[in-house]
Amino acid sequence: MLASGPIAVLVLENGTVFSGTSFGYEGDSFGEVCFNTSMSGYQEILTDPSYRRQIVTMTYPMIGNYGVNEEENESSGIQAAGFVVKEYVPNPSNFVSQKSLGDFLKDYEVPGLQGIDTRKLVLMLRNEGSQRGGIFVGRPYDADMLAQVKAQPSMKGLDLASEVTTKAPYQFGDAADKKYRVAVLDFGVKTNILRLLNSNGFDVQVFPARTPFAELKAGGFDCYFLSNGPGDPEPLDYAVDTAKSLMDEGKPMFGICLGHQIIGLASGRESFKLKFGHRGGNQPVKNFKTGRVEITSQNHGFAVAGERSGKVDVTHINLNDETIEGFRDSDRPIMCVQYHPEAAPGPHDAAYLFKDFYEMVEGHYAK
Repeated sequence: MLASGPIAVLVLENGTVFSGTSFGYEGDSFGEVCFNTSMSGYQEILTDPSYRRQIVTMTYPMIGNYGVNEEENESSGIQAAGFVVKEYVPNPSNFVSQKSLGDFLKDYEVPGLQGIDTRKLVLMLRNEGSQRGGIFVGRPYDADMLAQVKAQPSMKGLDLASEVTTKAPYQFGDAADKKYRVAVLDFGVKTNILRLLNSNGFDVQVFPARTPFAELKAGGFDCYFLSNGPGDPEPLDYAVDTAKSLMDEGKPMFGICLGHQIIGLASGRESFKLKFGHRGGNQPVKNFKTGRVEITSQNHGFAVAGERSGKVDVTHINLNDETIEGFRDSDRPIMCVQYHPEAAPGPHDAAYLFKDFYEMVEGHYAK
């Protein structure tokens, strides 16, 4: 039986209305409506900065059964604009649970909607593409709701990295006995990325997204990392300019997700918006170097365009739609992937990439 709550509706820009009940913060919210196919990991999904200004729909029907543990957050709090599920479980059963999912949403003033036909919603998003939407709590649908939704900005053209980046530089993890210092440009970095960089041998220093090249160069770092993040890469001229300067400097660089797109733009490629994005823990990616297929965790609505040839060597493609999932520079120690090798949540097939980056740095300085 569904937990009772105030009436709530999800309104899409195409005029479709889904009616259910609220289980989170009792307030209105707007964002791009998208879906995630992961069967678990809802806390990591909600706290991933890449979901900024997005209303996330889970395709798995029952959500909330293991509660929330603050240690599993991927950032300082919930980043998503709203959360939509088929059935919310109000009484979690998990020995490490600290609170319910509903209470977690209330803590960060994020509305949750349950009791709708999520299968119908997901099929609509797949057929028509991701759409602007709004969750309205405490009242039935009226025409003004659709007008409010249509007044919202499109995801295309938005610089959201500036909203989620750190305000000041900081060190992450243990610096003792670490051979190389890496400067991380934070466009919305997930905690597990920093954790894996640190555990793979790096002294990790994190910087705001708009940190100029001169400041990074003055720091004398051995290598650079461009993080994941939300929104469209095209408006991030400042990040692309910095990436070009870093690439010309010739030190090793690794990019993930938005970082991959920024490196792609800095390499002369273009980006484009996917119809409904790649979001989930079951995306098949082919590694051309090994010939193996890796099952990956992904969360992005934009991709790098272009042929598989050029100045950069395409190393990975998505087997569902053949979009570029990774490349390496032909002449310089630069590697990047579109997906999330750190998972959180998701499979660990691609975790080896952090080790590959360390070995790239080792090889560069061995020369």
